[in-house]
Amino acid sequence: MAPHLPWRFLQFLLLLLGFSSAQARVNITLGSSLKAQGANSSWLSPSGDFAFGFWPVEGNPSSYLLAVWFDKIPEKTVAWYAKSSSDGQESPVQVPSSSVLHLTTDGLLSLRNPSGDEVWSPQAPGVAYARMLDTGNFMLVDADGKAKWETFGVPADTILPTQVLRVGPENKLLRSRLINMDNSNGRFLLAVQTDGNLVLYSMDEHSAHEYGAYWASNTVGNGSQLVFNETGRVYFTLKNGRHINITSAGVTSMDDFFNRATLDPDGVFRQYVYPKSRKARSIWRWEMVSSVPEDICQAVSVEAGSGACGFNSYCTFDGTKNQTSCQCPQYYKFFDNERQYKGCRPDFVPQSCDLDEAAATAQFEMTPIDRVDWPQSDYEQYSPIDETECRRLCVLDCFCATAVFQASTNTCWKKNLPLSNGHMTESVNRTILIKVPRSNNAQSQLSSGSSKWKKDKKYWILGSSLFFGTSVLLSLLLISILLFGTYCGISITFKKKLQSPQSSGSSILPPKIFTYNELEKATSGFHEVLGSGASGTVYKGQLQDEHVTSIAVKKIKKLQQETEKEFMVEVQTMGQTSHKNLVRLLGLCNEGTDRLLVYEFMTNGSLNEFLFGDARPHWSLRVQVALGVARGLLYLHEECSTQIIHCDIKPQNILLDANFMAKIADFGLTKLLRANQTQTNTGIRGTRGYVAPEWFKNIAITSKVDVYSFGVILLELVCCRRNVEVEIADEDQATLTYWANDCYRCGRIDLLVEGDDEAIFNMKKAERFVAVALWCLQEEPMMRPTMLKVTQMLDGAVQIPIPPDPSSFISSLQ
Repeated sequence: MAPHLPWRFLQFLLLLLGFSSAQARVNITLGSSLKAQGANSSWLSPSGDFAFGFWPVEGNPSSYLLAVWFDKIPEKTVAWYAKSSSDGQESPVQVPSSSVLHLTTDGLLSLRNPSGDEVWSPQAPGVAYARMLDTGNFMLVDADGKAKWETFGVPADTILPTQVLRVGPENKLLRSRLINMDNSNGRFLLAVQTDGNLVLYSMDEHSAHEYGAYWASNTVGNGSQLVFNETGRVYFTLKNGRHINITSAGVTSMDDFFNRATLDPDGVFRQYVYPKSRKARSIWRWEMVSSVPEDICQAVSVEAGSGACGFNSYCTFDGTKNQTSCQCPQYYKFFDNERQYKGCRPDFVPQSCDLDEAAATAQFEMTPIDRVDWPQSDYEQYSPIDETECRRLCVLDCFCATAVFQASTNTCWKKNLPLSNGHMTESVNRTILIKVPRSNNAQSQLSSGSSKWKKDKKYWILGSSLFFGTSVLLSLLLISILLFGTYCGISITFKKKLQSPQSSGSSILPPKIFTYNELEKATSGFHEVLGSGASGTVYKGQLQDEHVTSIAVKKIKKLQQETEKEFMVEVQTMGQTSHKNLVRLLGLCNEGTDRLLVYEFMTNGSLNEFLFGDARPHWSLRVQVALGVARGLLYLHEECSTQIIHCDIKPQNILLDANFMAKIADFGLTKLLRANQTQTNTGIRGTRGYVAPEWFKNIAITSKVDVYSFGVILLELVCCRRNVEVEIADEDQATLTYWANDCYRCGRIDLLVEGDDEAIFNMKKAERFVAVALWCLQEEPMMRPTMLKVTQMLDGAVQIPIPPDPSSFISSLQ
């Protein structure tokens, strides 16, 4: 708790300042309004117990939620927040400062951003006035005193005393937050099934997919409504009038305590009380009085999904404090320490499938992990067998991450990554063995110069655009990277210190601010053109610094007025994004109407030149490029602070440094470009030959569009040819995605690499890469793997099931 005290104190001061003059009003008249900043930012209930208005987002005081909160207690707590629907998905409404909430003279409640655009409205016509009640319910009321709309009817993650949640068409009652610091939709849902059963579900955070219930009221055919009554009892009403208690049977002295029941981010539905005065309790805090389920670590067990915690982690439950936590096994670490639901990854070089028995035994061993079980992910079983042989078979198997031995039956199970449904329990009666580097080999693996390990380190910076060139002093650029220092400020726009969210205390060098004259001189008057694209033209240049650093300067085409103000915000995001497989942003110019970006210069040009030139590149370099692009996309999709979807992955946007390391370019300004700059004549974003099928359909675009494009590039790397070659005599071979699928189904991968002796010598890896590509090219986005799974399959860390034979691929020529 200690690290959050400064923010809590600041938040408390902001709330005191913002709400000091907020007035408790019985009726809120038409024409009233609230502003996100200043004194008039909330409406209080008559007693002052609750407030409705603008709530500063934790960690980002310049953004606000429209919310209801407990206002009279020191630990002000949000009980409701507005959500909006888009593509069938709800998300919290978050607005910048200077936003305004109007209760118009026409009787409509309307939230508008500083530009005047309406971002949220409950659409309840015929409103005569509004009321903020002492129950915590904000209501829009008609002239007859009947509620036209109320926050009690559209709850977020919390239910309050006197609140009744009636079973409706969608039957979804409460959805948890993602984490305590993030109000985005979380992974757990309290809902009523169509059969009348009240259940707790685990869900996919990015969609409405429900993995399965982990708690149920067992009221099939009888469920009616969820009630939090005045005595502090939360129960489910049946059609015959009976009540099924969900939490406690009641709380002593409701007059002395505030109450709430919340579906928390860990999936537990908990009831809390908070003392209203010191006579009720000497400690001022929310105290849990009841919870469902009692131990979520044991309760959640799903066939799909990760379970209560993320993949490769395990859930622990402290019964004395009724708290759950997620842990990583030995030699694993969290992808994100704050967002532990993302799971854990190996903190060592995964076992290569090319190791022989002696090398595998020398590098890896099986170590027991006490009282922890991952009940799923089995892929092979042996019986009868002893523990020694069970250990040996897992060490020799590059797919095996964990082995389970049961002495009573002399049975051994092998499990592969990712591990799911992990939990710690005293009831584990089997020996759980996890594969880790040998203790005398761990340090050498962690500090070795292995390119595979280096590609997993988390020091990233955002990308560039299409450009080509000659030589660069790479060693000097590497020295400049090592000399990164602490950032204290670079311009009026960049006041905050920029630090990598993935690094622990290490700083990222912020983008430098250049003048237009400096860049004009560095490029000799913008003389040598490296390339041009939809967003602008790129010129070669040379800085007049001590290293005479070669650079590439992109001159951005004139932006539309509405995107102009987003330019610096977007560049700030680029400055905080860093990975060795992304082209590095060195600086920018934001002078007058000129917008220029300065990138590191890439010696070996683009993958387009490298792959489709006169000479076939070495197989080992093509493998290196494939792995580099995959890891760059993995970072953009899952590991940087904000997910970035590239939308235009193609060989021209993959650049190569002096060591032929692949670096992704041309995505930093995706959402700043005009629509007609990023669309082909088919009305889709991206480039022909690499476009995912969903661009042609009226469905949401996700990161899986990049996965599809990567699949095309992976086939091109294997075969050293373009996806679409209309001049090929054999029509069956004209489109690589079709032909590769046919060759794979017929067991003739050799036809794809005919004449390529190096690829033929590495036929097993070539077959693996083609299989991965066909998974990426599945027409249905949900069938495609994530980039994390793709990298694991490319590395040979997990088994690759046979990809489904698609009925058809979307033609790249549409």
